[in-house]
Amino acid sequence: MIVTTAGRTNDEMVKLAKNVAAELVVPYIQRNKQSIHKLQDQTDDDILVVGKNRIEIHPRHGDEPLFFHPNSAMFRMKRIAKGEHDPFIQASGLTNGRSILDCTLGLGSDSIVASFVVGKTGKVESLEGNKYLYYLLKGGLKSWDTGYPLMNEAMARVEVQHIKYERFLADCPSNSYDVVYFDPMFEVTIDESEGIKGLRNFAIYSTLTPEVIEAAKRVAKQKVVLKDHWKSEQFERYGFSVFKRKTAKFHFGVIDVEGS
Repeated sequence: MIVTTAGRTNDEMVKLAKNVAAELVVPYIQRNKQSIHKLQDQTDDDILVVGKNRIEIHPRHGDEPLFFHPNSAMFRMKRIAKGEHDPFIQASGLTNGRSILDCTLGLGSDSIVASFVVGKTGKVESLEGNKYLYYLLKGGLKSWDTGYPLMNEAMARVEVQHIKYERFLADCPSNSYDVVYFDPMFEVTIDESEGIKGLRNFAIYSTLTPEVIEAAKRVAKQKVVLKDHWKSEQFERYGFSVFKRKTAKFHFGVIDVEGS
């Protein structure tokens, strides 16, 4: 990874880009009006571009830049506010004041929706193993102005950590969260999922293990929830009860640990 500025730049943006590079411990390269593709050809690296209003990651072998945007979360929050159904909230059983550990933050949609539902008295802690995704989401969640105060507050309440979930769960005290949630990258690609194409270049592909599931059951007070492709064998392998949806490409599975 290298860091540079957007095409139209100024001294303030250059300073910000250099600070970002120093924080991530990666090189800063002056843009000099060159295209991103030209810089990628010269360096053979992914490029993080610091712009006036947002940060983008341009993967070396990908067409679409990756950046934080809460579009899908906003759509879902407005539906929930109207009393409409959200499959993730139904499966997780989240309500005001509850807590969730999101082991796979990704682009943050589920964490934002969870934060909205659990409110100010609840807690959403989210883990991201890739330091560039972590950096992108940590900044975006705190600074993006949606024009919708309730959503801005929900995003700002999400606590983000740069750590792999295997390590976090192993060290986490028992019964720390009401819900432990996994949304791993699907082994089967869903072509319709435009929003995650850029994410695939940076996501950590780790398979759930019996040790991880047992740790999650220990850490959760109420439920362990898995979102996965409808063809996934992980639901049956680990004993998840599946919320099947006829027209959906993915399902939610739940292990109830409360009272077990």
